[in-house]
Amino acid sequence: MIGKICPRGDDLAGLIRYLYGPGRCEEHTDPHILAGYRDPAGLEPGVRPDGRRDFRRLVCRLRLPHDRQGSLASAEPVWHCAMRAAPEDRMLSDAEWAQIARDVMARTGLSPHGQDDQGVRWIAVRHGPGHIHLVAMLARQDGARVSTWNTRYRVRDACIAAEQRYGLRSTAPADRTASRGPTRAETGKAERLGLGEPPRVTLRRHVATAAAAAASAEEFFARLGQAGVRVRVRYSATNPGQVTGYSVALPGDTTRDGTPVWYGGGKLAADLSWPRLAQRWAVRQEPVVHLTIQERQYLWEYAASVAGHAAAQIRAWSLTSPQAAADAAWAAGDALRVTAAALGSPILRQAADGFDRAAREQYGRIPPPTPAGNRLRQAARLIFAYGYLTHDKSLAPLRLIIQLAALAEAIAQLRQTQQRAHQAQAALRAATGLRQASRTARPAPPGTATAPGQQQHPHADPDTAQTAAQIAASSFASGPGSRQKTRSPVPGRPTRPASRPSPRRRPGRTP
Repeated sequence: MIGKICPRGDDLAGLIRYLYGPGRCEEHTDPHILAGYRDPAGLEPGVRPDGRRDFRRLVCRLRLPHDRQGSLASAEPVWHCAMRAAPEDRMLSDAEWAQIARDVMARTGLSPHGQDDQGVRWIAVRHGPGHIHLVAMLARQDGARVSTWNTRYRVRDACIAAEQRYGLRSTAPADRTASRGPTRAETGKAERLGLGEPPRVTLRRHVATAAAAAASAEEFFARLGQAGVRVRVRYSATNPGQVTGYSVALPGDTTRDGTPVWYGGGKLAADLSWPRLAQRWAVRQEPVVHLTIQERQYLWEYAASVAGHAAAQIRAWSLTSPQAAADAAWAAGDALRVTAAALGSPILRQAADGFDRAAREQYGRIPPPTPAGNRLRQAARLIFAYGYLTHDKSLAPLRLIIQLAALAEAIAQLRQTQQRAHQAQAALRAATGLRQASRTARPAPPGTATAPGQQQHPHADPDTAQTAAQIAASSFASGPGSRQKTRSPVPGRPTRPASRPSPRRRPGRTP
């Protein structure tokens, strides 16, 4: 069950006429009041001699406390909430819908149980089999102030309670782990302009990728500029050098008068607001160094080993201390997001979009940093720097993708342990997408020519077709007859082969 609070307005009579009317597509059938601040039968609008409804008495009764307030009354006092059950749910009776409506009004504090004469005046209208509409005037009968703070979360709590009470389809709690979806207007505009997705979705992906690849605010804004995103920074009025917020826009996404459509970071996702980003960068990050071609081979190996180590730790923590795995789970989202951006894979990008929900902590909290999370973030920044330095997509890190899939599955197990079913489902869907991506990145058959501009691995067998997928799948094994050995790389400083000649000799030693 879902509950949607519509924008507030001032036309109570127009809203009631719509609820009792035929609807936009003649979908309204048998409209009637099933609950309210008084007996529903006494609130039901009468019928005129011509057969039409007379709403004047109902409107006057609902508006009375508001009209008494005079100049102190709210300019937009009409509160409207639509409640809808899933299509596969059984049809609820009027009595069951009435109980749900009363629970919503009580949980929001607009009309607590036993305070029908003190709370706001409201009605619940049913004009279809699977949904109802709650309409209230935001003026209490006892003259006290009305608070609508956090009503969206209270409505969500009422929906979950109804699902459990009546055995309906389970939906996710309002824990702010999900990103804000595009509105109907944004989706319609994207379709009219022929865009693949609404600008809000594109901007969220760019901002999340830039945040994952940056170690400071300066790097963050630079990454957004590289992605072609317009940025508007807000500074403190008392301290001009202090950043207090930001908003982003896509070039070409404007209103009718040509003004850019700006989105604040908090409107994209809870963990992309400026306070959350500043908290992310409060911990000192290791700098990213330029990598040579040979070192880039070890970069993918290093990232894969970090992901595998984090997956093992998360599996262990999920059984002993699930909260300890919060930072590693959150950093896994950074690693997946940056890998998708570096490789330019639509499948990886879709998996990263879906994984965001599984990675976030509830209510936008930033978990305390851990060594496992810091290693994942460092690997993500290295991958991002490598991709933007070379723009080379020929290295398809198959082993890293497989390790990221295992990491997503470990996080799904963690979320199941924490009884966060919808985050677990998001992690499993991402793991499925990663497995699919790993199958599409299979090594090329023997004899396949190397693309112009590509360089083969320095230790590869010349009789075999060389791709990064082959190198990654074989754990970067050396070719036949090679005695070279490698050590585990270090973040920002991949290890070179041990047999590489040293540029200088140590004093006092002979060859």
